[in-house]
Amino acid sequence: MKNELIKSIKEKELQLKKLKEHIDKSSVCSELYNKVVLEKAILKKELEKLDKNQFFESLKNLLPRKKTLICDYFKK
Repeated sequence: MKNELIKSIKEKELQLKKLKEHIDKSSVCSELYNKVVLEKAILKKELEKLDKNQFFESLKNLLPRKKTLICDYFKK
């Protein structure tokens, strides 16, 4: 899964490199460039999710956090 995402990101980078030359020439190319940028960002975010330690994230969600109340700001 991770290798597939990395491969897809590299393909998007190649597409962006080719489209960058033609952005000014056509609005269709400009729109396609923007679409590929968004797709690449989505793939990068998915890759980040895979890289995170899932056990640590689940543990972090289970531990209670002390909530800060507005009156806490006025205490000395």
